Amino acid sequence: MLYKLHHSYSQVAQPIHLWAQAWRKQLSLPWNPLRITQTGKLLTAAAELIERCTDNYEKPSFELPFTEVDGQKVRIREEIIHTLPYCNLLHFRRSGEYQHPKVLIVAPMSGHYATLLRGTVEQFIPDHEVYITDWVNAREVPLEEGSFSFDDYVRYLIEFLQLLGADTHVIGVCQPSVPAIVATTVMAEQKDPCAPKSLILMGGPIDTRKNPTEVNDYASGKDYEWFQDQVICTVPEGYPGAGQRVYPGFIQLSGFMSMNLDSHVNKHFKFFGDLIKGDGDSAEAHRKFYNEYLAVMDLPAPFFLETIKKVFLDHDLPRGEMTYQGKKIDPTAVTKTALMTIEGENDDITGMGQTEAAHDILTKIPKAKRQHYIQKGVGHYGIFNGRRFREEIAPEIKAFMQKA
Repeated sequence: MLYKLHHSYSQVAQPIHLWAQAWRKQLSLPWNPLRITQTGKLLTAAAELIERCTDNYEKPSFELPFTEVDGQKVRIREEIIHTLPYCNLLHFRRSGEYQHPKVLIVAPMSGHYATLLRGTVEQFIPDHEVYITDWVNAREVPLEEGSFSFDDYVRYLIEFLQLLGADTHVIGVCQPSVPAIVATTVMAEQKDPCAPKSLILMGGPIDTRKNPTEVNDYASGKDYEWFQDQVICTVPEGYPGAGQRVYPGFIQLSGFMSMNLDSHVNKHFKFFGDLIKGDGDSAEAHRKFYNEYLAVMDLPAPFFLETIKKVFLDHDLPRGEMTYQGKKIDPTAVTKTALMTIEGENDDITGMGQTEAAHDILTKIPKAKRQHYIQKGVGHYGIFNGRRFREEIAPEIKAFMQKA
């Protein structure tokens, strides 16, 4: 019912969106005399605000057409090298041949698209062969493709690593930290030569019992049945994945926005003011951020519910109870993969110590192949995006991978 109501709202809002869009374009025409008046600027700003508030934000693009390698401008081509029902393995192929390390960036399957890691990808392209897990919106996956579970997530990572071959470095950002540890452990148990060369975990909820945040409290403050009954919906007709059971992206988004509602409201008021003043740079920065932030995807219900249970309710991994395909895993089998954990001092999503807990789980990795790094002055998103990431965190990661 909830999904149908949301779908109905989107259909009702569409004419309003198109009307506001047409209104804004008409007011912005160079020969419109209202364009340069205060009234015209006010009406144009109001039209754009209505247009954006009624938009249905689709998956953004990476928009990384070029990079610079050894001082030379190089073209980038996005290439899907492997396709599975719920994920595409995307390669940012650079023109030319290079002997650079391979890095698999595991994007979170937690409501936003892999493009959220655009800044992460951009920093590694100049000196690495970069691959990323480009997760598919569950409402776009036909019912006949089957469901997707926590074990499927791990299986996908193993399959991708085996495809990429030996000496691949893995960067798991936030949510993938737990399945990345499981995949690394399973491959080590099987003595798979394609196990990660290094495993870099950034802001991951590995042990959410440590310094729990508001997000952790939300997940752990309710039982499994509550999530199953209250937030799981069936995709309605009109989508390729009609009939799929999902955790809708719009519910995830409303939860995130409610945590900082005053901030979001104030940012939209500021955007309105910037449009009237003609502050194009500030207005464009607002557009770019919210084009990404408001584009959300549905998660497969089995994966979402199992993650809630395994990670936030039962704490399977830090308690030594994590299983894969019905068998308990043994993290002490991991001895060759180097381990780096990264936390942000002001992270309000993954508390300090939650990611560092990986070192208490993967205990047989030699001390010389470990590192824990705390970035002062950044929150959750600052761990993998922004100036501090570019200038301080990314160089640390590259140096660690080089050492590995």
